[in-house]
Amino acid sequence: MKYKIPVSRPSITEVEKKWVNKALDECKISSIAGFTKLFEEKFAERIGVKHCIAVNSGSSALFLALWALNIRSDNEVIVPDFTMVATANAVIECGAKPIFVDAEWDTCNINPDLIKEKITERTKVIIPVHIYGQPVNMSKIFEAIKGKNIKVVEDAAEAHGAEYGGKTVGSFGICNCFSFYANKIITCGEGGAITTNDDALASELRGIRAYYFPKVGHFWHEKIGWNLRLSSLNAAIGLGQLERWDELHEKRNKIAKYYDKYLEGLVEIPVEKKFAKNVSWYYFIKTPKRNEIEKALKENGIETRRGFIPMHLQPYLKQDGNFPVSERLMNEGIYLPTFPDLTEKEQDEIIKVIKETL
Repeated sequence: MKYKIPVSRPSITEVEKKWVNKALDECKISSIAGFTKLFEEKFAERIGVKHCIAVNSGSSALFLALWALNIRSDNEVIVPDFTMVATANAVIECGAKPIFVDAEWDTCNINPDLIKEKITERTKVIIPVHIYGQPVNMSKIFEAIKGKNIKVVEDAAEAHGAEYGGKTVGSFGICNCFSFYANKIITCGEGGAITTNDDALASELRGIRAYYFPKVGHFWHEKIGWNLRLSSLNAAIGLGQLERWDELHEKRNKIAKYYDKYLEGLVEIPVEKKFAKNVSWYYFIKTPKRNEIEKALKENGIETRRGFIPMHLQPYLKQDGNFPVSERLMNEGIYLPTFPDLTEKEQDEIIKVIKETL
């Protein structure tokens, strides 16, 4: 079905075209061309870290981060139950076991108060995911693992520019992962990145993303590596997006505030904690009338998405346990069209349908 208002649409302007055309004109299109390195430098600066290692997807970023931290078959990794499956997949790909933790109702993020009971002697990493651009309470994450040899790897795929306590997410963990897929706040079309302040880890990540080629010479490989690099053409799109960083965030925040103004009191709207600065990747609402709203919007040519199906319910990830909040988010949550070029007129139409349905 073709929707007149899609749930997401990338914002591509002459700025991005300028960078892509420059890459084409200079015949710099591979992953080792200068545009990729420049994108890494500029993105690291935005996040406030020393290193950015660009890769071909957010999923690759998660896998490589865990692999570089030596996560293998005898390890466990704590993962939110309510998240995109890519987070759990990365653990499986390393041969390790994901251990799921239920969500908080208000933020949809992992519930830090439930983490301690899931820690065992095999737990090596925890991956807090900043769901829909709402920062996780990172102080509570570190409190839960205090005194234990457990590393933090942030999944900030949905939260470019979000802040916890005045510090940008994606800068708290030993390494942290981003996605630049077409629907993300900052996009390269496809792509991802790992950020870190650890020099040795950054060097290792650069090796394993590219067949672990030697720094001098060719075709000598000390370790296994993969071809998970970001092309210079994708990086060129990203450079244009970084140039528009403030504009893209301001537009999304304006859209969220407009939804807030007309939907508050009708449905549960996103919250912004005192410790947080949200970024509006998607505007996620919660209501027992979710199915009726979804149906009515669809009938009016407006696309939506339901909340994630929890990890413990996925056929190949099934796990025993009690996860009432993530199941309720699945049943009552829906996100509305949220993209930079969404107009007030289009928002008015969306809001009107929701009000009439309720």
